[in-house]
Amino acid sequence: MPRILYGGTFDPVHLGHLAIARAVADAFGEPVFLLPAADPPHRPPPGASAHQRAAMLELASAGDPRIKVDRRELNRLGPSYTVDTLAEVREELGPEASIIWVMGIDSLQQLDTWRQWKRLFELAHVLGVERPTGPADPEWLVRHAPAVASEVATRQCRVPELAQAPAGGYAALPMNPLRHESATQVRLRLRQGGDWQSLVPASVAAYIQENGLYRLGDAG
Repeated sequence: MPRILYGGTFDPVHLGHLAIARAVADAFGEPVFLLPAADPPHRPPPGASAHQRAAMLELASAGDPRIKVDRRELNRLGPSYTVDTLAEVREELGPEASIIWVMGIDSLQQLDTWRQWKRLFELAHVLGVERPTGPADPEWLVRHAPAVASEVATRQCRVPELAQAPAGGYAALPMNPLRHESATQVRLRLRQGGDWQSLVPASVAAYIQENGLYRLGDAG
């Protein structure tokens, strides 16, 4: 059984995040663990605290056995580097377990800016999920992220094959329908007075309102 991890800032979690997690869980028949970054090194400071973002993930995933929340990055000091997280999970599960790291194509095209990014493939597989910025296929990567494309070129495999080995593979997962929600869009609509509630679960919308999050002047 693979351990499937989907990390991110989730600032806030929206329906697109949940759709991706459910699609991945359905593809493998295993739950997806959402990992909120406490201190994301590749993003501006979040508009909500790490604990608030984790609380929203708990609300959003409540009642769905396909989605779980892993707060391990909140318990570490310093930047939330993925390589450290994967090394920790690998140590817990042992050398033979399949570990799959889920990424949207928008994050995947920046993978070569991440800390020790090539080591990620020693620790886990990478599953690239289609996003509005482009399809998670080799041709698109060659045009938009040549260094990443070169690294995954010899790692290509089918999605189910990721569960059959511990690490080192890359597979692309299309999304149908394609999800267009983004956390940036949610925050922008909140500040400008647009319809943001339709982009997030009702429980998350209530939490945002109760805690006065993402109003004008907030960071992130």
